[in-house]
Amino acid sequence: MYIKFLPNEYVIRYKKGKQVDAGRGLSFYCFDKSTSVAVVPISVMDTDFIFEEKTKDFQNVTVQGQLAYRITDCEKIAEMMNFTADMRTKAYYAKPLEKLSKRIINIVEVLIKNRIGSVGLTRAISAEQDIAAETFEDVKSIEEVRLLGVEVTGFSILRISANNETHRALEARTREEIQKGSDDALYERRNASIEQERKIKENELNTEISVEEKKKQIRETELATKQMLLEKENELERIRINAETESERIKAAAEAEREKMKIETQIEIERKRKELADMRLENAKKDADAEAYRVGVVMEAYNRLSPEVLVALATLNMEPERMIAGAFEKLAANSEKIGTLNITPDLLESLAVKK
Repeated sequence: MYIKFLPNEYVIRYKKGKQVDAGRGLSFYCFDKSTSVAVVPISVMDTDFIFEEKTKDFQNVTVQGQLAYRITDCEKIAEMMNFTADMRTKAYYAKPLEKLSKRIINIVEVLIKNRIGSVGLTRAISAEQDIAAETFEDVKSIEEVRLLGVEVTGFSILRISANNETHRALEARTREEIQKGSDDALYERRNASIEQERKIKENELNTEISVEEKKKQIRETELATKQMLLEKENELERIRINAETESERIKAAAEAEREKMKIETQIEIERKRKELADMRLENAKKDADAEAYRVGVVMEAYNRLSPEVLVALATLNMEPERMIAGAFEKLAANSEKIGTLNITPDLLESLAVKK
């Protein structure tokens, strides 16, 4: 889960019982089953008090006032008091602020008791501001308050008043003065009541404003989350398109490279074929030259022989039929010189059978 705190809240985060982070206005993701937080407010807090005390002349008076304080050492007070809060509702499991206020008010009550007990009724009623100032200085120097990690920033006594029986027991002049003081005290009480009502209404209004601010922060967080998701999706889509484009480019480059290699291979084959044809032509020329040389040598040799020898060489391996045919051809060529020619039937029969 995601949790966010305000800047005026000091947050101490624990995981499995060990402190892992601390600071003002922290925000983080966490698993609420293993994580806990202590939330210490660091803004000034006000607390009201009212109690009865006895003066030096044993008269009961009611003391009403207000104390303002702030926490200065958050980690120290978080160790001394339980400021653990529910991470979902941010509500305290205990009531540390009420206990802290009660503890400081008890110290103030002891100091005021000592001061009221050392003066008479008239002095106690008329010296509200002096008692408030002295008590303020005393409470700031108390060691117990300092050990709590708390600094008292303001102290005021709204009124110190006596009861009606005390007023009736005093002499007339004193009674009149006390009555006048009582009227003033009543007026102040009414003003205080109005002030308290105003504060209550103001706190209610502040609470509503805080709730609306929280809702606004939640809406802004949701919008920011949606915007982030949309940007991530656009980035992934851009990466996918770039990858597809790069893949197509690599594929086209590979196809072009294969086509180029194919063309180069065909060119190389044609070049080899041309070289082979040239070699065959060259060899054929050489064979023709050799044959021409051989024929020339043979013909030169035949030219040096007589015609009779050539005829004899030609008839060496000639078949009898061809030799007879050659004889007939010569007879026909020299027929004008032949007087009588006798050809036996056996010779003609043998020639006919051979055919």
